[in-house]
Amino acid sequence: MNEVLEFYPILIKGTITTVQLTVLGAILALIVSFIVGLSRISSFKAVRVIAIVYLEFFRGSSALVQMFFIYFVLPMWGIYFDAITAGVIACGLNVGAYGSEAVRGAILAVSKEQHEAAKALNYSVLKKYRYVIIPQAIPIMIPTFGNLLIELMKLTAVCSLITISDLTFMAQIIRVQTALTLEPFLLILIIYFVIATILVQIVDLIAKKFSKGRNIMNAGDK
Repeated sequence: MNEVLEFYPILIKGTITTVQLTVLGAILALIVSFIVGLSRISSFKAVRVIAIVYLEFFRGSSALVQMFFIYFVLPMWGIYFDAITAGVIACGLNVGAYGSEAVRGAILAVSKEQHEAAKALNYSVLKKYRYVIIPQAIPIMIPTFGNLLIELMKLTAVCSLITISDLTFMAQIIRVQTALTLEPFLLILIIYFVIATILVQIVDLIAKKFSKGRNIMNAGDK
């Protein structure tokens, strides 16, 4: 293990890259989740159909193939992305598809009385969702978002296959340099676990902040 620890500079670099991929991918996934989730309950059929096509495509195909397509295939059509950007896009769009269902489910879980109250206040659709529905739906969707954030962090390991120098890529370098297999991968396993634990704590703090002082009425509550 001491021989592996001598490579700590590249392990630190790989950890930073993994965290960067996770954070940027999470931001993209969050944006996509809300756009697609709200589109799924749109009153316009065309919008709903487009959202469903996106959802089924990204849930029904491999994230690895999507990543390879973005990084290796799109350049054939004149669309170029560097490795980090391709990894962020692939991870964000893939996890965003699952997150959209969390958004849709949480919004539908808000009781009808809340919709009626917004209507009684003469709120437009935009104001209703902005001030009434979404604030009450956010605490419901946070636990699912927390799970998806961990899945996103683990998904970033696949990015090493498109030459991104993340933790998994660095472990491969150490394995080649030292001829050791157990030690480098055991070490990055621990690092991934530590990152996941920190992310869970952050999500828990956010959940407590949003839930504090809120009396959320779910569908079917009286």
